[in-house]
Amino acid sequence: MSLFIELRKQGKLAAKRNPMYEKNKFGKFWMYFMAVFWAGYLIFLGTLFAIAFSDSSTEAYHVLNSGLIFVLALDFLMRFPFQKTPTQEVKPYLLLPIRRNRLIDFLLIRSGLNGFNLIWLFFFVPFAIISITKFYGITGVLTYSIGIWLLMVLNNYWFLLCRTLMNERIWWIALPVLVYGAIAAGLFIPENSLLFDWSTDLGEEFILGHLIAFIGTSAAIAVLWFINRRLMIKLIYNEINKVEDTKVKHVSEYKFLDRYGEIGEYMRLELKMLLRNKVCKTALRTVFLVVIAFTCALSFTEVYDGQGMKSFIMVYNFVIFGILFLSSLMSYEGNYIDGLMSRKESIYTLLRAKYILYSIAILIPLILMIPAMASGKLSVLSCIAWAIFVAGGVYFCLFQLAVYNNKTVDLNAKMTNRQNMGTGLQNLISGAAFGVPLLMNFTLTAFFGPTVTAWILIAIGAGFILTSRFWLKNVYHRFMKRRYKNMEGFRDSRQ
Repeated sequence: MSLFIELRKQGKLAAKRNPMYEKNKFGKFWMYFMAVFWAGYLIFLGTLFAIAFSDSSTEAYHVLNSGLIFVLALDFLMRFPFQKTPTQEVKPYLLLPIRRNRLIDFLLIRSGLNGFNLIWLFFFVPFAIISITKFYGITGVLTYSIGIWLLMVLNNYWFLLCRTLMNERIWWIALPVLVYGAIAAGLFIPENSLLFDWSTDLGEEFILGHLIAFIGTSAAIAVLWFINRRLMIKLIYNEINKVEDTKVKHVSEYKFLDRYGEIGEYMRLELKMLLRNKVCKTALRTVFLVVIAFTCALSFTEVYDGQGMKSFIMVYNFVIFGILFLSSLMSYEGNYIDGLMSRKESIYTLLRAKYILYSIAILIPLILMIPAMASGKLSVLSCIAWAIFVAGGVYFCLFQLAVYNNKTVDLNAKMTNRQNMGTGLQNLISGAAFGVPLLMNFTLTAFFGPTVTAWILIAIGAGFILTSRFWLKNVYHRFMKRRYKNMEGFRDSRQ
């Protein structure tokens, strides 16, 4: 216990002593604000759900318990943008005279006790107080809440297993897909699904405080904890000892870019970073899979036939590529910023190369959305309009981050380094880059209709594209005015 407390204390001190701690106060404020907002929102939903089913022939807690599987699946998806594997923080601790196995145990225990596993209690506790207290009293509410928390801890270790394997090989994404696909088949194919009955019975056993339900859930947690422990120990030893595939492979030098001179060189540099580096390559593959999944669901099913979801998917597919890589604009270059600054106007050339490359890359989601256009779910004009608008207006906003980003993103972070956290400004502009276009689309469509909206978006996007040299030059000059402050930040935040 003393080791756990000491390592937890060191983790907090490491965060406070980080050079970026004082520079990210807005990010911390925004994080706390969103945490309070979502807590209040879940309390509201839990209360509303309990009241809505209060007059139903079926008790509200039976209805909710039958859908626990869906809550766990949603929780699994929510963890991807917010939760990383605990082994990303193990490297600093390896200098301490502590057995590595005990370090893994500590990190896994800390992950199980993470506050993220308590988030859903803001929904379930008010729901239980309204719907369960009148039948089973406070004891029923307490045992039910403990049971839900155990399920979230179980889901936490299941997520860690999938995420760790996917970080190693992207093809491990097949594991959760197959598992959740099998669950979906078991839920919806039979007329009377046993899984719905099992989920309802499990929730009721939690309410009644039956030990068998708690013992069974705890045993499943222990099994997943042990599997995670063995897997993470193996992977960390491999990475620390550099046990990696060093086989020399033929790689393209992108000779076709030679004709474009210095801009071509920087485009080659960007392509090598995206297609060879594990961090960028994994992110790129993940986005490809998500865009393809959304497009297939839209094209071949009726799940997203609503106009709102069509607009959401269309905007998401175009914007996500830019948000993923341009929100950290210049942060990757922070690893070698001194070399870039040694040549005159190299930053301006780099910005132009990035803009050209990512503008061309907008064709990728456009091509991937051809099935949706062919099936008539999306209009060709709207897709072209959003491609032009994103390449112009949205990229204009994201490129402003080149002036203010001064935190280096570690290109080699994989299993043993700390999480690369975005700053508050990055999160704000990234959110605006997605939210504002959605709001624009809704407002313009409501007033002018989809065809006129598409032409308005084309006009705005084309204006920014045609004037890109001027505003990129402006970004470059503003960056140079802050160059010493930015370079200091890049150096301080290198891993």
